[in-house]
Amino acid sequence: MTERRCWHPVAGVDDLGETPLAVTLLGEPLVLWKDSHGAVSAFADRCPHRGARLSLGCVREGRLECPYHGWQFDASGQSVHVPALPAFAPPPTHRAATHAVQARYGLLWVQLDPHASEAPPAFAAEDDARLRKVNCGPYEVATSAPRIVENFLDMSHFGFVHEGWLGSREHTAFHDHPVQTTPTGFLATGCKAWQPQSSVHAQGGADVDYTYEVNAPFTSVLTKVPDGQTVHIAGFRESIALFVCPVGPEHSRVWFRLAMNDFESPDSKLQGFQDIIFAQDKPVLESQRPQRLPISDDAPVRELHSAADRSSAAYRRYLRERRITFGTC
Repeated sequence: MTERRCWHPVAGVDDLGETPLAVTLLGEPLVLWKDSHGAVSAFADRCPHRGARLSLGCVREGRLECPYHGWQFDASGQSVHVPALPAFAPPPTHRAATHAVQARYGLLWVQLDPHASEAPPAFAAEDDARLRKVNCGPYEVATSAPRIVENFLDMSHFGFVHEGWLGSREHTAFHDHPVQTTPTGFLATGCKAWQPQSSVHAQGGADVDYTYEVNAPFTSVLTKVPDGQTVHIAGFRESIALFVCPVGPEHSRVWFRLAMNDFESPDSKLQGFQDIIFAQDKPVLESQRPQRLPISDDAPVRELHSAADRSSAAYRRYLRERRITFGTC
């Protein structure tokens, strides 16, 4: 499965404390835990001895302890202690299944394929010290990860789903724009949307230039540049990254990472705005049938397309070329 080669967000960095944390990725139960030095490990959530869930155990003396028979595993997955046999030295074959894990963008990312060489998706705005970074979510959604990404790329719904917030029924005409492939995905530039308030610094409604980048199957980055006459900040731009965890084929967990010029509003205000916007999207996303994105020639339904679906078409083509099957049909 191609998806196993990719890095996926599974939890917030702050979600993992001193006790093991159970998560699910691509339908597989995992457990995250920290050793005595604070280093994070990701294991399959199954003890190799009798199959109990390791996430029900605890961390003892820097080792993950199984709740059933007390077997202990170090950060490499090696079994190092079997209480029923105190003098027993477990051989190298007595080990838990481990996965690569790293912290990035305030989230913990896991890669299931041990032989993959792909890097986590990039978020260029992360290194811009002029922008403040805030995470929003997670949001649990009963639909596939591809449906959520496609919705993020879709500007035609702004005037209906987000009327008065991100769009208006009087400004829904599609503006043609180019889509170009990149080494990691594709870029849609020159996208335009009229917004009642283009940013916290804007004075009324204005057209906003959008650039969308897809650089991983379940990740997209939006960069917004409002009309310069409405924002009195040289070089003003803001970015929003969408990070989706494919929990199951029809179950996703969603985070947004904001890179904003607003250094005055509390986190709760910025997060509250994103909560409202996603709460408007969620019922529509969960109503779509099929829940898996139909991209194959033998999909159970055929969806209609228009010229306004240019980014959506590019995304579906990208998924087919990458042979992404999780959450598609």
